[in-house]
Amino acid sequence: MADSLFNTLNISARDMSNRMADLDTVANNLANLNTAGFQSTRQNFQEFFSSQNLEGNKINGSQILTNQGNIITTDNPYDWAIQGDGYFAVTLPDGKTGYTRDGEFQLDADQQLVNSSGYKLNWSGKIPTGTTDISIGSDGTVNAIASDGTSQKIGTVQLAIFANPTALVNAGNNVWEAGDNSGTAQMTTPGMNGSGTIQSHAYEASNVNPTDEMANLVQIERGFQMTSRVFQQTDTMIEEAIHLRKA
Repeated sequence: MADSLFNTLNISARDMSNRMADLDTVANNLANLNTAGFQSTRQNFQEFFSSQNLEGNKINGSQILTNQGNIITTDNPYDWAIQGDGYFAVTLPDGKTGYTRDGEFQLDADQQLVNSSGYKLNWSGKIPTGTTDISIGSDGTVNAIASDGTSQKIGTVQLAIFANPTALVNAGNNVWEAGDNSGTAQMTTPGMNGSGTIQSHAYEASNVNPTDEMANLVQIERGFQMTSRVFQQTDTMIEEAIHLRKA
């Protein structure tokens, strides 16, 4: 009997911990409701069993939701939106390559294209001094327009695609890294090999659905309350059993 109660107590404690982690995920999604190119995530849970009993559940990993966010048009030539699958490749501070859907780029002091976190875009060109405007084609071809109105091709932007993008690993700052289950990045011309295309003067909004997240929030809260009551009642029963044994 005591072993069964302690087992129930452990299962309840584990479930509360898992629900807190799930709550953190929902809170992070809602916090990035207005973050360009942000992709919401969810926690995947797995039930596990002993040879005789249900032993509760555990978090089996997180999963990216890769549905398309709304495309917002702008007047900024450095705003680029991906329509379809794929990620922009950027260089992280540690030298590794990260991947993002955030297409709100800007020029740094060295005329390099960087995202909002200052990570340099990995592409084949550089913006020439004296450029007054640029344009990017749906296939990633970048053209610069000089003050005299002439236009020249200055490079190309490729997109990274993955066999399983839902398994990318969150690297923070709206950037992802390849993981064991995502497969390695395949760099490709936009519109080729199943990748999306690039739209100029636009960015992709966050794909977070606030209605779904609020519903998840209510569900997590109710589940936590139920599990905490089980934990408290089981703890009381164990305490009473100990007192009876001492009596």
